[in-house]
Amino acid sequence: MSKGLLVINAGSSSIKFSVFALPDNGGELTLVCRGLQENIGEDDPHFKAFDRADQVLADVHPTPQSGLYRKLGPEHHRRAADVAASPPVEPARTAIYDHQVALRDLLGWLAQTPGLPEVIAAGHRVVHGGEEFSDPQLLTPAIMARLETFIPLAPLHQPHNLAGIRAVSAVRPDLPQVGCFDTAFHHGQPELAKLFALPKAYRAEGVRRYGFHGLSYEYVAAALADLMGTPATGRVVVAHLGNGASMCAIRDGRSMASTMGFTAVEGLPMGTRTGSLDPGVILYLIERHGMGVKDLTNLLYKQSGLLGLSGFSNDMRELLASPDPNAKLAVDYFCYRIARELGSLAAALDGLDALVFTGGIGEHAAAVREQVCGLSGWLGIEMDSAANAADQQRIDQAGSRTAVWVVPTNEELVIARHTRQLVLNG
Repeated sequence: MSKGLLVINAGSSSIKFSVFALPDNGGELTLVCRGLQENIGEDDPHFKAFDRADQVLADVHPTPQSGLYRKLGPEHHRRAADVAASPPVEPARTAIYDHQVALRDLLGWLAQTPGLPEVIAAGHRVVHGGEEFSDPQLLTPAIMARLETFIPLAPLHQPHNLAGIRAVSAVRPDLPQVGCFDTAFHHGQPELAKLFALPKAYRAEGVRRYGFHGLSYEYVAAALADLMGTPATGRVVVAHLGNGASMCAIRDGRSMASTMGFTAVEGLPMGTRTGSLDPGVILYLIERHGMGVKDLTNLLYKQSGLLGLSGFSNDMRELLASPDPNAKLAVDYFCYRIARELGSLAAALDGLDALVFTGGIGEHAAAVREQVCGLSGWLGIEMDSAANAADQQRIDQAGSRTAVWVVPTNEELVIARHTRQLVLNG
């Protein structure tokens, strides 16, 4: 049987997963299947899986009592003796469909579905590695204990990332696991780029800029070097634009500055997050409206951004198609802030050689790219509108002083590569 690596991105109520096959010749990993488990911990969990051609492999609603693979039927079963690990344990009938049950079912489905490789290791996206972890880590109890201490730095993400790791350990204690950190790519930024103008005591307890989306930036930086045929890619700003959005200044593959800081809410406006906000607004909301931590967290992370500005949607496709003036306001503000941050990051690089768009919006919203580049002509950007409308890879005009690229990101492949390196040393 062929061997494969499982990549997991565990959230509060969902688990995204991908499986990559290990080639016999040591070449590039290849995607075999991917999927999503939704509504974890809720009344109606949903499991979906697709092959590399996006054909549906599974689309079911499991329960804690029945289990996913019973729902799939006998044609999906192989004998338990063919499964490397022990068969998943049936939970108590009163159990909820939590992360452990979800990952029990996922690992069982992967092991029992014909044509899929045997999973020999799992790699996880972990949002925060703190100041300590600048590289992926083979996860041990000691490292897990350290990662627990970073929960106050990323309370909306870190607990769920760690819950996914613990759930895999409970189901498959024999399976090696690797943690890949969204903060790691930014670890080597200059000290001035990391600071807040706060007393030293707060810096000592970890209040500083960390930056996020590092796995995406790592992939794009390497892909751009391949496209250009040189590791010295010069002064590049990558705009990772999606429901979460940020930008990063990169010099020859190294992060120099980023728009996200202590948390993933700073910087650009996002689907439902405010982006940068005058701290005085928070004080005003506390004093004037009596808001507490939960109310403020909900406002900053879930009610603002494109959704708050438009009043009806955080989906860029809907906003671009809408005649509502508030939709246009949301798009215009999004592009304006990108252009402002681009100028700031270009200053951090002492100039700009290339702008790269990535992420769901960056890769597919030609109108956003057009508007951003139009606002940034002073940086030597001359866009080829026809190439942009056709979603081509290179969208600047011949003779443009600054190159403009569209490079699809692949965070899952980065995690799989690191997992192979740490588990198999190759």
